[in-house]
Amino acid sequence: MYHVKQTPEISVAPMLDWTDRHCRVFLRSFAPHVRLYTEMVTTGAIIFGDRDRYLAFSPSEHPVALQLGGSDPAHLGQCAAIGADYGYDEINLNCGCPSDRVQNGAFGACLMKDPGRVGDCVSNMINAAQDTEITVKCRIGVDECVDEEFLHAFVKSIHEAGCRKVIIHARKAWLKGLSPKENREIPPLRYDIAAGIKTAFPDMRVIVNGGIKTLAETQSHLDTFDGVMIGREAYQNPWVLTEIEQALYGHPTTASRADIARAMIPYIEERRATGTPVKSITRHMLGLYQGQRGGRVWRRILSTEAHLPGTTGAIIETALAAVDQAVGPEWIAA
Repeated sequence: MYHVKQTPEISVAPMLDWTDRHCRVFLRSFAPHVRLYTEMVTTGAIIFGDRDRYLAFSPSEHPVALQLGGSDPAHLGQCAAIGADYGYDEINLNCGCPSDRVQNGAFGACLMKDPGRVGDCVSNMINAAQDTEITVKCRIGVDECVDEEFLHAFVKSIHEAGCRKVIIHARKAWLKGLSPKENREIPPLRYDIAAGIKTAFPDMRVIVNGGIKTLAETQSHLDTFDGVMIGREAYQNPWVLTEIEQALYGHPTTASRADIARAMIPYIEERRATGTPVKSITRHMLGLYQGQRGGRVWRRILSTEAHLPGTTGAIIETALAAVDQAVGPEWIAA
């Protein structure tokens, strides 16, 4: 029998092009206590762009964290203060993304090679954000580094700057030769290296990320770590969040998949009235029936019909009716 010694922190990873505000509203329906993260937002977008476009969110998303991308301590401090004013529960610095675009901006995983600069960034963010927690997400290493020593030196720099929570993707990042997708799959997972940080810095909350897909895997990691961050699985099969919510937070899910889908209709209509295309919301709902009978027709309708002119929230009822028809009365009764 699994027992939780303290309230664990379970979260959904920041994922570019995926965890926007519409996705987060949908995911919140599955798990009231799981922490949600924004896509990475660059400091330049916040300072020089449309802030509401990048930072506005719905109250239902709490607890929600803003992930920042940048390498200039002053700019990160400024953006941390802005994020705090918007009401985010946490502001996270991205030191783990290996994409070429991020490297060209001299931030993301390549920042791990300059722990002194990261320490300055974190210090400025803490001073600027006041009561809002500042955290860091990183890899276990970069390129040819000596993993344990490299990661220890990096975490030491953010610890000395005042950071008390680090999220570690337990894979090395290869800045050249691997695509972002390959960097999520090819470097071997080394949870043991991440676990060494918990031993070396006992006053830090260490959240582990990478390759975790099930409730059982989540529970096993909580024997070592303070929390677990789930990435693609939570997006592609969000029902797993209901299992985690019930087991770890004691919050049984009484809503069915159809209930969750229907609950999105008022939100779709609210956003549609302000100019948001229906497809911008329904694209995040494709995984609702993952692994279930009727899942294929659900995905087909939302994928092919949501972009048509005049589409409204009624497309959800259309798709649900098609799922019922595909499943059949015997299956529904079972």
